[in-house]
Amino acid sequence: MSAHGREPSVEGMDTETRSDPWPYSGPGSAPPSRRPLAQSLQWAFAAFAAINIVLLRGGSDLPVIRTMALTGYGAAVALSVVAALRWTGFGRRIAIGLHLALAPLQFVFSIPDKLALAGMVFSVTILALSRPRFPRMSRRTRRVWLTLHIGVSAGWLGVALTMTALAITGVVTDSHSVRHGAYELLHIVDLAAAIPSMALSIITGLVVSLGTKWGLVKHWWVLVKFGISLTIPVIAGTLESSLADELAIRTADPAGQPGGVGIALTVCLASFTAALWIATILSVVKPWDRTRWGRAAEARQHAVRRRSADHEPVASNR
Repeated sequence: MSAHGREPSVEGMDTETRSDPWPYSGPGSAPPSRRPLAQSLQWAFAAFAAINIVLLRGGSDLPVIRTMALTGYGAAVALSVVAALRWTGFGRRIAIGLHLALAPLQFVFSIPDKLALAGMVFSVTILALSRPRFPRMSRRTRRVWLTLHIGVSAGWLGVALTMTALAITGVVTDSHSVRHGAYELLHIVDLAAAIPSMALSIITGLVVSLGTKWGLVKHWWVLVKFGISLTIPVIAGTLESSLADELAIRTADPAGQPGGVGIALTVCLASFTAALWIATILSVVKPWDRTRWGRAAEARQHAVRRRSADHEPVASNR
């Protein structure tokens, strides 16, 4: 840190300078004797990605998404190995970039391979342990990303409302054509609109939180929003999509009725809509205090400013 300037303000779980390769130590301290857990987990994630490649090669449906997933996991294997081997150099930065991209993308990969949903949690865990630190975005850049995030998040909420309305229509209508059409249209909206909106909302939300003063884990309202944005894809991939597929097949028969499955799908989609409304309210109200990570980061910032103030007179006399 320069004696005449303040240490650059950065976001994430720490406030150390980006040149410090050791996420758990202060500037100038010696490297830890044990390997960071995030580095060890890179080997596990490389194995996880390799398993997904084997599973994805066994199917023939959805060739475009399978190709995307195979390419993504192939790159993940290579980059995870590089990150594990060169962690104290540029490996940590590679890992952070890799898992920032894979955290939302693995929801798309989960369409042909449900195991990829576990990879979302895996990537978020590695990100948290890597303690990413990002420079503050300029005012203009922040406005661009914030506008994108608000737009795609509003789109995600609109898609959730539309899918809930379709699910309700399928349950209450007496017309077979309307009932079956509602579930067929719901499936199309899910693939064409819900999944892209979900992925883009998570990506833009990560950029906005990590590139601004709010951070990702410094404030409870941001952390709860992030939890909502990850919980919905996991439930959608494991439960909602299965219910929707079953109803589309069941109601193809004019005598087929949604029954309890239709009600379960309606409740599931209504819960998504309610959760997204909660996330919207949190963005406006910004309730609650800082988390313990936020309080710790604030204390470190105060300490840095005090050290800078203590050294300033000495430097000015030279």
